[in-house]
Amino acid sequence: MTDATARIRELNLYRVYFDLVAAGAKTIEVRVKYPHLADLAAGGTIRFRVKDTAESCEVTVVRVTEYADFEALLDKEGPVNVNPSAPRDQQLADIRAIYPPEKEALGALAIAIALL
Repeated sequence: MTDATARIRELNLYRVYFDLVAAGAKTIEVRVKYPHLADLAAGGTIRFRVKDTAESCEVTVVRVTEYADFEALLDKEGPVNVNPSAPRDQQLADIRAIYPPEKEALGALAIAIALL
């Protein structure tokens, strides 16, 4: 497969996070280290969608960094890069509301992104 034919990975985002990505304000996407994301790497393309809508935006993956948990991720990546509109403690609570402890135990991924 060449770069031109590389598959575009599609991921859903909640509206608030989608709007931040589409505006170029959110440069780090946070995900659990699920096995289906194991091949995500720099140079890849992600098409983010708002669930149940036709809205989408595409980003290129700049890098993928693994962390033991969300707290370590926020400390190293900087909360302003994850969500510039919320303080760190609120972000941690919001992320953990999406991903319960058993999911966080799989590890956390910081996906550095740039709008295409």
